[in-house]
Formats: sequence, structure tokens, C-alpha cells
Amino acid sequence: MKRQKKIVLAYSGGLDTSIILKWLQENYDAEVIAYTADVGQEMDRKKIIKNAKKLGVKKIIIQDLKNIFVKDYVYPMIRGHALYEGIYLLGTSIARPLIAKDQIRVAKKFNAYAVSHGSTGKGNDQVRFELGYHYFGPKIKIIAPWRIWKLKSRTDLINYAKKHGIPIPKDKKGAPPFSVDDNLFHTSTEGKVLENPRNSAPEFIFQRTTSPEKAPNKASFITINYKNGDPVGLNGKKLSPAKVLSKLNQLAGKNGIGRVDLVENRFIGIKSRGVYETPGGTLLLVAHRAIESVTLDKDTMHKKDEVMPRYAELVYNGYWYSKERFKLQKLVDLKKNKVNGSVKLKLYKGNVTIQSRQTSSNAYSMKKVSFEENNTFNKSNVERFINFHKKKLR
Repeated sequence: MKRQKKIVLAYSGGLDTSIILKWLQENYDAEVIAYTADVGQEMDRKKIIKNAKKLGVKKIIIQDLKNIFVKDYVYPMIRGHALYEGIYLLGTSIARPLIAKDQIRVAKKFNAYAVSHGSTGKGNDQVRFELGYHYFGPKIKIIAPWRIWKLKSRTDLINYAKKHGIPIPKDKKGAPPFSVDDNLFHTSTEGKVLENPRNSAPEFIFQRTTSPEKAPNKASFITINYKNGDPVGLNGKKLSPAKVLSKLNQLAGKNGIGRVDLVENRFIGIKSRGVYETPGGTLLLVAHRAIESVTLDKDTMHKKDEVMPRYAELVYNGYWYSKERFKLQKLVDLKKNKVNGSVKLKLYKGNVTIQSRQTSSNAYSMKKVSFEENNTFNKSNVERFINFHKKKLR
């Protein structure tokens, strides 16, 4: 008896990937394995399993990747201080490489000949997924339904779902919904009223941050503890990477921190407007720069700032597994073993203020910067220093 081929689908349990699941079954003589990566997104495990089983799926895999996501993807990116186009903390971009890697692992485990995803033909995610697929499984076929099927509109999708008995959420029967992506690091919202950059973002779209106006009138304080460049706990208590980020999200979100409204240049050449919420990530970025300011030398810090735009662009474009990103990561991490100590932050109505930095490092010398007279800094050399640099003006 001939063994049936297998396809591993990145499956969320929602309408679009349920339609894709059925479409794959109809158009390919293969068993579809439903794969869901838990990277901290809001999800209903029971619903995912129920919907997949209703569509005849035998193998449903939900993989908990939260700690790996934060430790091996978010933290290295934060060490690089990555901001795409100076503002975007790369929340969606950084999750895709991990999902792609684990999806290929599952495909290999079950000897699947293909993998599939639900990314649209206009977005960046199709690139990020497929570069990851190619890196870990270059011989595995990639099926991208949105680029090849004949379903051209939301109406076509709804009609297809009705035909095959796929449940349709009420808010998806009419106009297209907001496009929302979320994980432990961020939530992004795009589409509908946001597509016109002249429109203000309505308050109801924000999912994990309180508006600064409605945030508590009393400030909150948090201390982030660092070892070898990464957070290892909060307020002196050791926590797992996922727990650190989760607690920071709650505290920063409550205080209205982490909202960004941006128009970004997509890798494929389209400009798009979105509203992103990265509460805990905002605190991590501010605090990491603060702890480095008292532990690293000037040349190391400036070199990191110099390569950051390129590093961020590589992450955004889906090149997490590229030789260039690996090379830049080595440069970024060159002296991370020196980055130890703690940073205390004050959170108040959308603002983050550094309260204190503590470290045993001697990179910062109180004696040298003191306004009191001392012999640790030779001011007589300053005139020669200035004269040397005068020559560079000509």
C-alpha cells in the first residue's frame, strides 16, 4: 500500500488557516498536519484542536516555544538594540524565524514532503517564513496558497468557508478584519481605518496597553537584573526569560508604555501603516542601553550603534539565519560578559525614566568625572587633544 504524502501547515485555528487547511486537502493528495507554535500569542488551545479535528486532521501539534523565543531570539536582538527605521522593535519579524525552524523540525520528524503557511502575497512574513524553511529544509517543498489559489477576495473566502462548513466569526462576515499579529514580545494591528495615514488610531484597537491618559496616577518602579548582557530576574528575583518578559509586559502595559504608530517600508517594496504595542520590549531596550552605559567602553558602544541599522534591516527582511546577521551578532556580543548589574526604571503615563544603574564594573569612574579636584584626569592633555583634531577640519 502506498504511503500518503504529508504537509505540515502553520495553523492558528482561525478562519484563514482553516480555509487553507481544507484547500490543501482538496488540492493535494496528502495528509495535512496542523502545527501551532506557541510564542506567547493569545490563543485557545481547545479551539485549535477542535477546529483541526473537525476538518479531519489526525496530527495536531502545539509546541511551547516561549522561553526559546525570548532567550534565543528576543534577547540577542535586544543586545543589538535593533530598531527598524529608527522606531520598530521588530516584534513580528523576530518570531517568524523560530516558527519556521520548528515547523521544519516537525516536517522532518514526520517525513513530510512539504510545508505551508498562511501569509498573504503582499506581506513580509512570506519571505521570513520561506527563508527560514530554505535554511533548515532546502529540499522540502513550500506551498504558499495566497500566491497560487483562485480565491481573490474576502467574499471568495467566506463562500469557500460556508461551502465546507468552516465556522465564520461574526466580525469576519462583512468588511475585512484588522490584521493582528501577537506574541509574547508585541502585538501589531494593521488594515481597515489604519490604512489611511490621515486617520488617527482608534483607542479600541489597543490590546495590551492602557492609554497614558487612563494609566495610574502613581508611578511604578521595576529593577531589571543583568548577567552577561541578558536579564536574569526582576527586583532581585531570578525568573525565566518568558516570565521576565511577561511581567514587564503587564507592568509597562498598565502604565501606557510601548505604543508606536508607524509607516514602514516593507521588504517587498510597499509602504504600510500599523500600530504596534511592545510594552515589555520597550523597557528591555531602555534598560539594556542603560546598563551598557556603565559597563562598556565608548568604542564598543559606538560600533554597536554603527551596525544597528543594518542588523535591524536583516531581521526585518527575514535574514535571521544569514551569515551577515551571525557575523554582526558576534560583533554585538563581543563584550556582553562585561554587562552585569541592574537598572531601576520609573514607569509613569507612557514614559520610562531611568532611576539608577548599579554595577561592579569599573568602566565608569566617579573619580574621573567628579567636579572636585583630583589627579585621576590630566587636563593638561586636553589642549593637545583639541589641537590634534583642529587639523582634521582642514
